[in-house]
Amino acid sequence: MQDCLFCKIVKREIPADIVYEDDQVLAFNDINPQAPTHILIIPKRHIATLNDLEEADQALVGRLPVVAARLARERGFADDGYRVVMNCNDQGGQTVYHIHMHLMGGRRFTWPAG
Repeated sequence: MQDCLFCKIVKREIPADIVYEDDQVLAFNDINPQAPTHILIIPKRHIATLNDLEEADQALVGRLPVVAARLARERGFADDGYRVVMNCNDQGGQTVYHIHMHLMGGRRFTWPAG
C-alpha cells in the first residue's frame, strides 16, 4: 500500500529504530512507548487488519510471536513476563492499518487493559 507508514519503514523511505529483521518480519521501537520496552513487530508484506488474514498467512503471522519471545529473551524480561497485543480496526485501537504486534516489557501490567 502506497501510503502505509509501516510499508514505508520496510522500504526504508522513513527512518525507524530497527531492532530485528529477517526475510519476512521487521521489528522496531515504538515512537510512543507505553512501557520501558515497546517494540512493534510487523510482517514485511502489507496486510491491513486481522480481518484480512487468509489461511495462507498462518506461517507469516505465526512468526510474530516467535520474534516477540526472542526479543523478550534478548532484552532480559522474558522470565519476568511481558505483554503482546494486536489491535484490529478503530474500536480495537488500531491506528496504523498494517497488522502489527506490540511487545511491551519492563514493567508490571494489569487487567483489564483499558
